[in-house]
This record gives sequence, structure tokens and C-alpha cells, in this order.
Amino acid sequence: MNFVRQIMTGCLCLMLITSTVSAAEEYDMVIYGGTSGAVTAAVQAKRLGKSVVIVCPDQHLGGLSSGGLGWTDTGNKAVIGGLAREFYHRVWKHYQSPQAWQWQKREEYGDKGQGTPAIDGKQRTMWIFEPHVAEQVFEDFVKEYQIPVYRDEWLDRKQGVKKSSDKITSITMLSGKTFAGRMFIDATYEGDLLAAAGVSYHVGREANSVYGEEWNGVQTGVLHHRHHFGPNAVKEKISPYKTPGDPASGLLPRISGADPGKYGSGDDKIQAYCFRMCLTNHEENRVPFPKPEGYDPSQYELMLRIYDAGWRDTFAKFDPIPNFKTDTNNHGPMSTDNIGFNYDYPEASYERRKEIIQEHTTYQQGWLYFIANDPRVPQEVQQQMRKWGLAKDEFTDNGNWPHQLYIREARRMIGQFVMTENELLKKRSTPDSVGMGSYTMDSHNVQRYVTPEGYVQNEGDIGVSTRGPYEIAYGSLVPKKGDCGNLLVPVCVSSSHIAFGSIRMEPVFMILGHSAATAAAIALDQGLAVQDVPYSTLKAQLIKEGQVLEAPPEVKYGKNGVNPETLKGIVLDDTQAKLTGNWITSRSAKKFIGASYSHESNTRDGKAVARFETKLPKAGRYEVRYAYTPNGNRSSQVKVKLQHAQGTETRMINQKKMPPLEGLFVSLGEYEFTPDQLATVEVSNEGADGYVIIDAVQWVPVKK
Repeated sequence: MNFVRQIMTGCLCLMLITSTVSAAEEYDMVIYGGTSGAVTAAVQAKRLGKSVVIVCPDQHLGGLSSGGLGWTDTGNKAVIGGLAREFYHRVWKHYQSPQAWQWQKREEYGDKGQGTPAIDGKQRTMWIFEPHVAEQVFEDFVKEYQIPVYRDEWLDRKQGVKKSSDKITSITMLSGKTFAGRMFIDATYEGDLLAAAGVSYHVGREANSVYGEEWNGVQTGVLHHRHHFGPNAVKEKISPYKTPGDPASGLLPRISGADPGKYGSGDDKIQAYCFRMCLTNHEENRVPFPKPEGYDPSQYELMLRIYDAGWRDTFAKFDPIPNFKTDTNNHGPMSTDNIGFNYDYPEASYERRKEIIQEHTTYQQGWLYFIANDPRVPQEVQQQMRKWGLAKDEFTDNGNWPHQLYIREARRMIGQFVMTENELLKKRSTPDSVGMGSYTMDSHNVQRYVTPEGYVQNEGDIGVSTRGPYEIAYGSLVPKKGDCGNLLVPVCVSSSHIAFGSIRMEPVFMILGHSAATAAAIALDQGLAVQDVPYSTLKAQLIKEGQVLEAPPEVKYGKNGVNPETLKGIVLDDTQAKLTGNWITSRSAKKFIGASYSHESNTRDGKAVARFETKLPKAGRYEVRYAYTPNGNRSSQVKVKLQHAQGTETRMINQKKMPPLEGLFVSLGEYEFTPDQLATVEVSNEGADGYVIIDAVQWVPVKK
């Protein structure tokens, strides 16, 4: 009898222990991923009083921010708010201590950042930092907020996601650990949780026709930056063949013989990955570049031809971070980007991904070793490379090599709202802002191919300005209704390939992680699906917490732009015009309306048309004004056609002359308008003899 009692008591204790473990693994929010956005999401959840856990495959928190990317892609730092700004403030605090400057004096470092001072004392932020400093900030965050972190835990992508109706109830790891939650956040670079949950997504480049874009899809012939084999990068055309000029000899390694595709068409290829290396030339902290296992000097034959053609920019992206270190990034026609060797990574198994990562490691370490040791490398380049090495005090558990491959792009969710270049360029308004980005739409190369003329060329590298900061829609963080009602995605956001080229910056991931957790908390409090969170409530909470949801006028328009809201009447900026033909934005003039103006590249083909149209609120007489920026290279005969209540009028404008009204506008006359009819102004380059400029159109009520 006592034995039976002991058995029953033991079973009861086991049930209690099991119940306790199970209860401990039920959270308000379960965050999968260890990126910078994962940490800010977890911190925000805790600040809002929610229980939260981080579950991630990573051993190190912070993703690329702690993985070598210390030369921060800030864009306009004025629109970085909330927990993202707090991260950079904590970095700043670290470097206020003399002990932080182990190898270099503070005054020796200087203050150069990427388009911004590295150290902003006025704002108490620092944007450039060493990898171990960033990692410590993330570790301090989770320790301070007592956030449990389960590391080296890999989602069972085949059967580890359990759903009830359209909501995830739990996720199970390959280890067998299960984490139940009411809300889930996928903060991985790969989007593994969203895919396993059955959420719609895309991999690769969409055709330009899908979202009405210009810079998406295959971009053959487009040579931005200097990461190509064009004349402003390499002085001579280079043969791709083992025996120069002889196709029968076969292609050199790292060159594809496949057709790159038709310009503007979609494909399933993704931009190249690399490691952001932390190097140093400080001898006391320098480790010579290792010779990687499997090193094959023949993989770098193309590099020798590039050097033979006179290229010498090997060290152009050895960007300085504190303590005589660098954040070294890709630069040039053949650099650290491993072009074409990552296409299957987004959908690959964990085993295959490890193979891809190892291949990238071998390639990139081999690239360094080749330049530092191969006798065929130009002597002046080799001597300089031998002064550099890996930083001994970084990535100490990984042979001083970064623990995170730069996954610039993998899956991208197709959510409630898809961000495209049209929103980033302000051609269309963005609903329900939950944060801002401002970096250039930046895609690294996707292919290295053979041109029809028989030379090697790279394809896919794009750098297009967003013309100032842009808003990011809440709908881009949530799945389409019906896909999943309790998942938010602040990293693999719903966006086109080229829009993601700007959104994919680390400060933005931190901003969106903060906003995603805030939305999740509101959904929990109100018992709502994430798609139904009232934006007014979300907006108020985010503003209260220091998130920047719209650019202040001084940021939006800069020193040369005139805020349209300060002008009388109805004003339509060039960004609001309906355009046909090839219009290009510019900010070169000393004064213009809004954030920029546009021109049609002096094509003189009669195909460029800009149509401004609106409905005026009251019937009456209005003066119609047209704005342009004058210059001697402008057309002296710009055709402007306007429509009013009584018909149409055509005017010819000489854009070489200074506009008489405030140096901005020329009057097209006074006309009658009614609210039920469109008021339009149409500008074309038909018959033009120079650049045609569009800046804005203004309708000003005429006092009787």
C-alpha cells in the first residue's frame, strides 16, 4: 500500500513539475530570432508589462549589428527614434569611458561616419562601433529586463509550428523544446517562422511590371556605384575566358555562362552575401590572414586581370571604427561579395545553409589570403594588405571571424501592404506609419555574366536615392488577413526587392522590432488579430515612446526645399504628378518646392509628360502658377497646357529665365474653376530645346 502511495505521490510530483515547465514556456510573446530587431522587440514587450522569450539559432545576439557591421547605414539619423536610438545612445556611453580606448586615443580616432559624425555629442549617440561593444549592449538589454534567451535552438520547419485556425499556438525546436505563446514575432533574417506558419512570401526580384517600378528586376546595363566592369570602374574591358578571347577555353571561376535575363524581368536570384570583417593594422592586436582549408588560388584569376587593367581600389571600404579597426565591406568588381553562390540559401535546409556559409567563408578568407600572399598580385597592393589582419580581440570564439553572414535578403513576406519604390520615392503616400527609413535603395550585385560582346560584367548593383526619409506602413509588418492573425514580421517585411534594399538597414530593423512588439501588446490587450489593431492607438503609443513616424519639415525639405504647406492655395508637388516618359528627380538647384524637383533628362523626344490634376474646393477664380528651377541648360520653349471651367489654354515657358514670383513660380493666368471639374496642368517636352523641369503647380484664389 505504501508502495502504491509512493507511486501516486511520485506521479503527482511529476505532473506538477511538468505543469510548471509547461507554464514557464507559455508567454505573451514568443520572438524567434536573435537579430537586433529581436532584442528591441523583446525589450519593448517587457516595458509594456508582457512576458516574452527570445528563441534563436544564434549563440550571439544582435545579428549584423554585433557581427561586424559597425559602420552604420544610418541614412538620416534624425528619423531614428525609440529603442533604436537608445541602442546608439548606450554605445555612446560606452565610448565616454577612457577604458573603451584600449588601442587608440579618442582624439586619434576622428569623427567620420557614414554621412554623419561618428560621435554625436549633442544628441549623445554614437553610430560607429566595434562588434563586441554592440554585442555587450544587446546582452545588457536582455539582462536588465530579465528576458529569457534560448540559444542554439532551431525551429522544426517541417512540423514545429502548431496553429489553431489562423493563429499560431506554439513552436517546437529540433531539440524538442516547445514554446507556447499568444503572439509571435519572426525576427530572423531568413523568415523561417513566417514560412513554416504558411504565410505568403516571395524570394528573388519581382518584374518591374508587378508593382509598377523602375529599379526592380534584372538591371543589365545599369552600372551604379563602382562595383562593376564599366569604364568608370575598370579602364579596360576584361575577357571572361581562361584563354582571353577564346570561348572554347571555358570560363574563369566565379563567372556564370547563363543568360542574365531581360531587363526589368523578374527572377529567383538574390543579391550577394558577404561577411562584414573587423580588421586591424595595429600590430599588437593583429592576427595574420589565415589560409582557409580548401584554398584554391585559381578562384581569383579574375582578380589578377582586374589588377592588370589598372584597378587599385582594394582598400576603399576599409571603413575606420574605434581602436584602429575597420568594418570592411565589399568594394569593386570582384571583392568580398560572393556573387551568385547564395541563390538557394533562403529556402535551403539547415545543413545546406551551413555549406553555403562555409563556402562564403572559404571564398572570402581565400580572397584576403590571395591578395596578401600570391606573388602575382601587384607589389604595392600586397605590401599594404600584409599590414592588415583579423582583430585578435573580436569574435574570439570563432577564430576572430564574424559569426554572422550578411544575409542582405532572403524571404520577404507578402503582407497586408507591400512597400515598393513608389512609397519610398513618395510617388504614393504610405498609410499608417510605424517608423521611417532613409537610406539609399541599395542592392548589391546579383550576377556576374558574359555580355553579348564577350566581356565579363556584373549585374544587379543599384543605388537610388529615396529623396529623403520615407514612412514604413504597419501593414508591411503583418500577414494578409487569413494567413496568420498573431504574427508580426519586423525584419523580412512585406516589400519589393528594391524597396527592401533600403528598408534592410539595421537601425530600421530595431525601429520595426520596437513597433511590432507595441502592436502585439495592443492586440493582446484588446483581444484582436494583429491586422485589426487600431492605428490611432498604436500611433499614440509609438509617439509617446519616441518613435519618429513622419519627418520634421527641416529634414523632409532640407535647406533648399520650400515646405508646400507654407504656400497659399492648393499646391501639387512634382512627386504628385502623373508621369509618363523618363523623369529623373534632382536637388541640385538652390531653391525648389518640396524635397526635390524633376527633369526628363533632356531627351527632346516628345514622350515625357507630367500631369498635375486636382479638384478645387470652391467655385471661383484662381491664379494658376507653375514652378520650375531656371538654368542656362533649360528649354526656352516648354509647352504647358492647362484646363479650367471654360476650356483649355496653352502657354510656352522659357525656363532659362528666373521665375518672376518669389524666384519659384511663373503665372499662367487667372481662370474660373468649379469643384465638379478637374483642374489640370500638363507639361511635356514636345518641341523642347533643353531640359524640361517640373517642380510644382499652385492654384491661388483671386480675391474679388
